[in-house]
Amino acid sequence: MKKVILIALMVLVAVLVVACAGPAEPADTDSSTTPAGTASGTQGTENSTEPEDSEVSTKPDETTEEPQTTEAPEDKTYPINGKTFIFLGSSVTYGSASGGYSFADYIRDDYDCTCIKEAVSGTTLVDNGSDSYVQRMLKIDKTIDADHFICQLSTNDASQGKPLGKVSESMELEDFDTRTIIGAMEYIICYAKETWDCPVSFYTGTKYDSVAYGKMVDALYELQEKWGIGIIDLWNDEEMNSISESKYNSYMSDPIHPNRLGYKVWWTPKFVEFLEKYE
Repeated sequence: MKKVILIALMVLVAVLVVACAGPAEPADTDSSTTPAGTASGTQGTENSTEPEDSEVSTKPDETTEEPQTTEAPEDKTYPINGKTFIFLGSSVTYGSASGGYSFADYIRDDYDCTCIKEAVSGTTLVDNGSDSYVQRMLKIDKTIDADHFICQLSTNDASQGKPLGKVSESMELEDFDTRTIIGAMEYIICYAKETWDCPVSFYTGTKYDSVAYGKMVDALYELQEKWGIGIIDLWNDEEMNSISESKYNSYMSDPIHPNRLGYKVWWTPKFVEFLEKYE
């Protein structure tokens, strides 16, 4: 009897122990792949692999006075390589708004040319003193083996109200009235042809508000009919006249003078294109 009671007590104790312990807990196999942990890891990866803003760091600044070099590789040749050019002019030819560096200097440095740059700011075609175009031209070395003579159509004659004059019927140097714009241009054309025996061209400025200068540009075409001169006509160039105002302002220091960027990417290509075709 005692033995039966002891067995019954043991069974009861066992039942009570199991009841108090509850069901067994499964192993934690999902803690390392919790969604929260994945989201955190993904965010960290995006931050660490985001590329730098290379567009901002490498995009050329169009308003800079020191543009990046864009010339072709050294082994590329151009029709004007090795040519000798004489440039006669005033502040635009000199490069007064770009530290004395103009299209003439770019042609020399980027295209392996010899460029004689006879330029004095504020001077005129009209022969009114020792610094006039005419007088300075007479001082240029006559023995230069020039391939082309290029003269600036000076804006100073227009702004100073110099008389335009008219095209002469003569082809003789002594017959031209250098006290007028057209007379001075004829003298320059005739002298350059006789002295250096090379093509002669004039270049204009880009368009600005000047009726007088517009008439000077028209006169160039009259002289072209008589003398067969070349004309680098930036004044009437549709492509140059159609750029945006912001682009224009990034190229020009004022309505007449380009800055260094303007010479580099806006003016010089026009000169090179003309000279290559002319050659």
